[in-house]
Amino acid sequence: MLRAEFERGEGPKDDVISGMVSIPGGTFRMGSDNHYAEEAPSHRVSVDGFWIDRAPVTNRQFKAFVNATGHVTTAQIVPDPKDYPGALPEMIYAGSLVFSPPPRVDDFRDWSQWWTFMKGANWRRPYGPKSNIKGLDDHPVVHVSCSDALAYAKWTGKDLPTEAEWEFAARGGLDGAEFAWGDTLTPGGQQMANIWQGNFPIQNLCDDGYERTSPVMAFPPNGYGLYDMIGNVWEWTSDWWSAKYEPDVPKACCIPQNPHGGREDASYDPALPDVRIPRKVLKGGSHLCAPNYCRRYRPAARHAEPVDSSMSHVGFRCVVRSKP
Repeated sequence: MLRAEFERGEGPKDDVISGMVSIPGGTFRMGSDNHYAEEAPSHRVSVDGFWIDRAPVTNRQFKAFVNATGHVTTAQIVPDPKDYPGALPEMIYAGSLVFSPPPRVDDFRDWSQWWTFMKGANWRRPYGPKSNIKGLDDHPVVHVSCSDALAYAKWTGKDLPTEAEWEFAARGGLDGAEFAWGDTLTPGGQQMANIWQGNFPIQNLCDDGYERTSPVMAFPPNGYGLYDMIGNVWEWTSDWWSAKYEPDVPKACCIPQNPHGGREDASYDPALPDVRIPRKVLKGGSHLCAPNYCRRYRPAARHAEPVDSSMSHVGFRCVVRSKP
């Protein structure tokens, strides 16, 4: 087992796993048959032991990475027009997607009513050129693409979790539970995660105390001592997106071990045949998930995200599987 290897001195260095939690690994039921189609079918999966960040990567941590490496994020680079056939020249600029609540909603299928590709928005300026991250050092970094997250992970001697690793960790030992803390969204009336209360996207009641992101340890940890596995920000995984899971296997001997998701060439968005940008799996939901719109504040929930994309509610955390 990975834990034994660590104890024998064969595992990660102490400075790498500082702030991480050891997850023992095991077999669990991944996905759900009771919610969105992409979460089905529920199926058994096994993962080996690993270490995972106690909380999402914060602005303070990402700032240290940028200061040390000079890394420039995807949102700070002008896109190549060849990657976006049909886009108007005036729409090709450095920026990122920012949530802006509209006065009303005419069609819930049209997310452009509350999402704006904002020029100058990036991790340092999460809500546009006039914003900054002053006072947000302990909030999760946002506006990071998959390549940004991978660059940070490599710098720290870590990696991004697979979808199976992430979901196993998020469940906190509660196999089959609806949420990371049990089967009730607000047990005893307590807000357990930073999600949306009210009529999304128009009215946020902020019953949990936050309108946007929150400090990464503002809500109770799950059974493994992990914070923000649900809500606050969506988190990148290393898996390519697939629309559905493979069916459950009939024999225990054949349970998938450490699965790695779908194929890159099958991850493209069929609704955009001319845009060949592969997609990865996001997990965990965010502060914008609401009962009336996006009930993805659950371990089983998943979402497809183009690898070049960055948004004001997407971040990440890292794992370590073996000695760097």
